Amino acid sequence: MTIELHNNVYCEGEGIPVVLVHGFPVDHRMWNECVDALKTTAAEHGVKQFPIWAPDMPGAGEGLIPSDENSGGKDTDGAFPNGLDRMANAYVDLLHAAGYDKAIWVGLSMGGYLILDIQRLHPEAVAALALCDTKAAADSEKMRAKRIAIAEECESTGTHEPVMGFAAATPEDSTIKQSGAYREQFTAWINEQPAEGIAWRERMAAGRPDLNDVLSTITAPVAVICGDKDPSSPPSVMAPIADAMTATSTDMTVVFDCGHFSAYEHPQAVADALLALVRRVQ
Repeated sequence: MTIELHNNVYCEGEGIPVVLVHGFPVDHRMWNECVDALKTTAAEHGVKQFPIWAPDMPGAGEGLIPSDENSGGKDTDGAFPNGLDRMANAYVDLLHAAGYDKAIWVGLSMGGYLILDIQRLHPEAVAALALCDTKAAADSEKMRAKRIAIAEECESTGTHEPVMGFAAATPEDSTIKQSGAYREQFTAWINEQPAEGIAWRERMAAGRPDLNDVLSTITAPVAVICGDKDPSSPPSVMAPIADAMTATSTDMTVVFDCGHFSAYEHPQAVADALLALVRRVQ
């Protein structure tokens, strides 16, 4: 009764793998341009090519949607209280199956929840962490209920409409998020996700534990990256996360004129921060 992952290998190489964990409600493709920038910049700095992977989360891209049983069962409200743990175990199992003991884990938004849970459950598998546009806190009761309602609507009607806000912009958003290219790309990516997969990820996120206590236990090197115009994880949210990691050294990068999907909006800036992290541990 395990969760199966679909891994996307951008490149093989020497040393510790960099495992990129995408955000919601898209799939691994949000990393494409950032990976190109990371590979190019690494070569320019004489860094030997290292493995770069980006598995699709369950229900995203080509990721299979787990059964309720394999997700660890539902709470009475429909959330998966064990879903995040099951997924974290699956990512570490994938790493071990490929013959590696540790990885540099990079998580954006929902991906950040995952890598913090890997730190909680499998600290021995963590060579370094990069927390991008994310948070450690569990959902409020209101947000949990909203996620469950979205999951139920997506499952019952097959709609993507409840999460299309991720492709929309306001006047306060970054220049790139307000562009037609951003809207078209994210609209396409969201529509390509299975509605049931969107629902699974919402139920998983709704049931996840609070991970703030994990922060002070981290001893591996950490990068914290966020957009200055991120509406949910701006510097005012991310800086306290960095400050709470008192047992390690943390480098924080604020990307200017940037929203929630920093790795897509400013791939070079994020690649630069990731390469600096890689060079600390490779």
